[in-house]
Amino acid sequence: MKKILFPTDFSEVANNAFLYALHLAKKIDAEIITLHVYELPQMDYMDVPVYLLDIYEVTELSNFENYKHHIPVLRNIAEKHHLNDIKISNVLENGNLVDNIHKISEQEHIDYIVMGTKGAEGLAATFLGSVTEKVMHHAKTIVLAIPEHCQYANPDNILFITKFKPADRDILQKVIAIAEQLDARIDCLFVRDTAVVISESVMEDWKMVLENERVTYHTLLGNDVGDSILEFIDNHQNDMLAMPIHDRGFFERLFHISLSKKLAFHVKIPILAIHE
Repeated sequence: MKKILFPTDFSEVANNAFLYALHLAKKIDAEIITLHVYELPQMDYMDVPVYLLDIYEVTELSNFENYKHHIPVLRNIAEKHHLNDIKISNVLENGNLVDNIHKISEQEHIDYIVMGTKGAEGLAATFLGSVTEKVMHHAKTIVLAIPEHCQYANPDNILFITKFKPADRDILQKVIAIAEQLDARIDCLFVRDTAVVISESVMEDWKMVLENERVTYHTLLGNDVGDSILEFIDNHQNDMLAMPIHDRGFFERLFHISLSKKLAFHVKIPILAIHE
């Protein structure tokens, strides 16, 4: 059985993403581990006055009570949508959220991390230094970011962005495996400007090595990669965007952030980040 890690702050945005995680778990036969992390200041108990220790303990207890209050809310969401047969376990941790996500991912051999993102600003922050960005770029686990108002629908048409680099081919194989589980097809898109040329032999090589009836290959000529991707999504009704995450040089990272920012402000479908 596969495992989905669901970090949550118990907000409405997170609860919406939890419903998506439940449907995904049902589709791929997975269990869900919810993770709530609170962070208390580091203290040297030898030098801290007694009254501060009392405040510290009260704060910790308050976090625990808040946690106990919200866990039934998640159970109710599952029951309301007739998904209460999904196995759900819950973890409460103190410390840094990103560190705990990585720790639990390794300990539990997590297959997917599903996280909610709040609106345009939240999703933009996903790629610009937020918790989700850090998780996306450092976790070896597949990360699925769910925009605030995204309603679950079975992903039928996944858009995979590529530059036809060798590393992208390995990532596409992972996307194909996901598409098979979801019974979805894949649009594999390369957006090039006039300065970039991809030989027909490269694309034909991809088609031969990754021969799969689920995948359709596209190239677009466009000066603005972000606008071209958004237009493609509108025209082809893609309901999930899969992006390869690479270790990049400085200038390529700047380009990637710029592109991601544009997409983040406009894309309203889940974004699947897959590390090479």
